Amino acid sequence: MTKLNSPKATPFSQTFFHGTKADLKIGSLVEAGRNSNFGQRKQARYIFLTATLDAAIWGAELALGEGRERIYLVEATGPIEDDPDLTDRKFPGNPIMSYRSVHPFKVVGEVANWQGHSVEQVRAMKEGVARLKEQGIESLNDR
Repeated sequence: MTKLNSPKATPFSQTFFHGTKADLKIGSLVEAGRNSNFGQRKQARYIFLTATLDAAIWGAELALGEGRERIYLVEATGPIEDDPDLTDRKFPGNPIMSYRSVHPFKVVGEVANWQGHSVEQVRAMKEGVARLKEQGIESLNDR
């Protein structure tokens, strides 16, 4: 498992993306311990971020809830590591650059203009997620 250690935020900190339906403000912290945007909406042990806009778009499109889909620019405030649901199961080596952390992310901006996936792509992805749930395949992030 690759671990990335992010030093305290500086003007040159790596900026990541976080896709959600939550309405956040600049300076807000995205923190673990809140109800997850996914699955059974259990209390989340981890929070997620990505270095690719496409993965963040999927996060926003697949998030549960009624809010508007949003993509935030975030900075990690502590160490991050590969998201094992994606890197161990679907994309070994983490080419999609998806990560998780128990440490908060600071919202530093919002991507105002982005193009979502087609209705067909979103439907197919949601159907795939539903099939995994029916098969009892659980998230590694719950462990």
